[in-house]
Amino acid sequence: MKIIVFLPIFFFLWSVKIRAQVAQTDIVKKQYSTTFVKDASIELDGIPDEATWNQVAWGGDFIQYQPAEGKPPSEQTQFKILYDEKYLLIAYRCFDSAPDSIVERMSRRDEFPGDWVEINIDSYHDLRSAFSFTISVSGVKGDEFISGNGNNWDSNWNPIWYAKTHIDEQGWTAELKIPFSQLRYGNQAEPVWGFEVQRRIFRKEERSCWQYIPQNAGGWVSEFGELLGLRNLPTRKQVELAPYVVAQTERFEKQDGNPFADGSRNRLTAGLDGKLAVTRDLILDFTINPDFGQVEADPGAVRLDGYEIFFEERRPFFIESRNIFDYRLTGSEAGGDYDSDLLFYSRRIGGAPHGGVQLQEGEYVDQPQKTSILGAAKFSGKTKNGWSIGLMESVTQRERATIDHNGERRKEIVEPLTNYTVGRLLKDFNGGNTIVGGIFTAVNRENDLDLLHRNAYSGGLDFQQFWKNRWWYVKANMLFSRVEGSAETILATQTGFIHLFQRENAPHISVDSTRTSLAGNGGTFKIGKIGGIPDKKGGVLKFESGVTWRSPELELNDVGFLLSADEINHFTWAGYQIQKPFSIFRTWRINYNHWARWDFGGQFLYSAYNTNSHAWFKNNWNAGAGFTWNPNEISNNALRGGASLRKPPGMGSFAYISTDGRKKVSFNLNANYARGFGNTVTYEEYSFGVNVQPLDALKFNLSPGYSHSWRRQDQFVSQVNYEGQRRTIVSEVDQRSISLTARLSYNLTPDLTVQYYAQPFIFRALYDHYGYVTDPLARQYDSRFHRYQAQEISETPGGFAVDEDANGSVDYTFRTPDFNFVQFRSNLVLRWEYVPGSEVYLVWSQGNTPNAYSDLDTPLPKSLFDNVFNTRPQNIFLVKFTYRFLL
Repeated sequence: MKIIVFLPIFFFLWSVKIRAQVAQTDIVKKQYSTTFVKDASIELDGIPDEATWNQVAWGGDFIQYQPAEGKPPSEQTQFKILYDEKYLLIAYRCFDSAPDSIVERMSRRDEFPGDWVEINIDSYHDLRSAFSFTISVSGVKGDEFISGNGNNWDSNWNPIWYAKTHIDEQGWTAELKIPFSQLRYGNQAEPVWGFEVQRRIFRKEERSCWQYIPQNAGGWVSEFGELLGLRNLPTRKQVELAPYVVAQTERFEKQDGNPFADGSRNRLTAGLDGKLAVTRDLILDFTINPDFGQVEADPGAVRLDGYEIFFEERRPFFIESRNIFDYRLTGSEAGGDYDSDLLFYSRRIGGAPHGGVQLQEGEYVDQPQKTSILGAAKFSGKTKNGWSIGLMESVTQRERATIDHNGERRKEIVEPLTNYTVGRLLKDFNGGNTIVGGIFTAVNRENDLDLLHRNAYSGGLDFQQFWKNRWWYVKANMLFSRVEGSAETILATQTGFIHLFQRENAPHISVDSTRTSLAGNGGTFKIGKIGGIPDKKGGVLKFESGVTWRSPELELNDVGFLLSADEINHFTWAGYQIQKPFSIFRTWRINYNHWARWDFGGQFLYSAYNTNSHAWFKNNWNAGAGFTWNPNEISNNALRGGASLRKPPGMGSFAYISTDGRKKVSFNLNANYARGFGNTVTYEEYSFGVNVQPLDALKFNLSPGYSHSWRRQDQFVSQVNYEGQRRTIVSEVDQRSISLTARLSYNLTPDLTVQYYAQPFIFRALYDHYGYVTDPLARQYDSRFHRYQAQEISETPGGFAVDEDANGSVDYTFRTPDFNFVQFRSNLVLRWEYVPGSEVYLVWSQGNTPNAYSDLDTPLPKSLFDNVFNTRPQNIFLVKFTYRFLL
């Protein structure tokens, strides 16, 4: 195993040495000088013909970034930069020898359609972060906050700025006004900013840059050119207030006798979002009584293995400027389930209440579906000394369910009043080549619901070191967690799915029913190389190898995301990438990965090996394929607290192909297939997508998907007691799912869009051939289980009865686990940004989760559409009005 872990590292160190055949040349950083203009008489019409623009020279001499890196672009680009008391002023001249061929596609903000030009501004000049402003020739704006030296581009940052474009016989032009209040910078008298300008020519899929940055460079922001000539920039602090009003009405099926389901519900709410610049580089964002009714619903998903499903955050307050709070425990290039683990997972705030209500006959309940957020605030930014600061605080309200019994009502708490705190601190040294940081989280709840931790704390320290042109790096972090609560609560944590301290053959852990706290730790160490000198073919060797661990008592799920504890994972990735065109390829790469896993008791849990290859062709098609061999796997979770279970070895593969996405019609196809050796497991998944853009302002996407898996005997069903011993019941399972995702987007103007999203989804699981676990770690698959004989098991209404000893009396029973889950979600949203930063939303949402659990015999497509369209959905109609004051 030591050879497996360290051989790739030595191989790549050796390979890099012998393959570096091209001498590295220093790339000179360009400089551009701007000047101050007083009372700039510039009409923002997209035509930079005012005399004011003549006070500075054009910047130009762009270089291709792709496809022909380092070569002159097919069409040149120029820019000018001025500034006055309030604005940074930018003009573009995008030459084009075929103006009629310029592509004016439209989309919603931040989707970057058609031809565009973009400026990235490192106003901190920290060589790691920047603000990006993109304007397409159609007038659609895009803006992103760049962090991690170009590794993270956050399109949820939405500043107020102004832009216009114009097409003429030479190509197209644009003018931009960016308020200084939307940028962050220090108080130097004569600051130097980093910046980059890049352009996309859509029909050629060509990108060019002002400052040449090789694709194999060790960073992005650190390689920017420099903006000179800035003097005594405005010190006025940003103050923005955005009050909003929401009117909503719901219509749903009336339930006879249920006083809470009379068929309708209405509400009128108001709230306030705001930004306050504490200094020129630190800002306070806050929200009071937030509403996210315009946010798209989550896609349908079901898992039978017990692990939690990870859903992306979609709420604007939590995703804007979230980079500072993004603390991934691992983040490996090889990828793995552990990469979803986060110290802060904002979906925990304002989620569904944890508590429930046990109803008696004749009772009805009105229970909140989500926990209301009373308010939230975050303080973030970066100082001139290189300190990145983030602090978030949020309070959710105490939620009560109302129970009605013949007109008499009572309330029960289903979620306590809760406070969430997250703090993050980072410091850059040595021009951003050394980074140290820390994070701390706290969840504090009122003692109203015993099933939850009263207090939960976590924190960590992290370190990053880059060297040799930032091609090489070492990254490490260490973290801790502590949860506190009643003995019952901590017992539930110890025996819950993530920990399972009660499991057999695990001497390094045990259940202690008297404990009132748990403390755990985790961390990651990895070394890698992400750039280098290309060889004669233009290829570069890259790699990353490391280890990541979660101790048995680590618990993060009060405000983080943790799939499983008690794991030590090793990973290695190695890749060879050619970034310049050759033969039929624009780019090509091949990768190797391997993984290994142990628990803290030393048990070897998992090993897998993978290779995959990906190509971007000169016709702008993409294709790829991969193969994985999994010779060993033992699960500590599969039996839900029983012994560890050996799973069958197997292999898997994937392939995909997509046509040129710039065309009016494009397609993509994805396929995954896996099987366990010995006819023990099969898995197949297929998805197909068609994208249609009949007009520059209209596009449509339809993506059907189908999956099917079958396991011969090792699917967990239930646990029962038999003669003082635990019986873990398992079975064969056949599961299938169908989804159909449709999206439509239409732009009436760059600021007025209509978008529609819909997804019907069905998942069905059918169980058969029940049995129980006998020798879970046996080498022979069939030796791990005993399958019930016909005389041992009999079907009962809603379940099964088992007579193991054949004495004529029932020894135990379990319920039938078969189910059929059907769901439909849709959103129709009209969004109008009537002035920059101020919006009106008209929303129609539909949701339908019919009671189809027992519809097990109807063919899957028919069951889906019969249940979705033959039952009345819940309809929500919403109007949201916001106005953003820039004070």
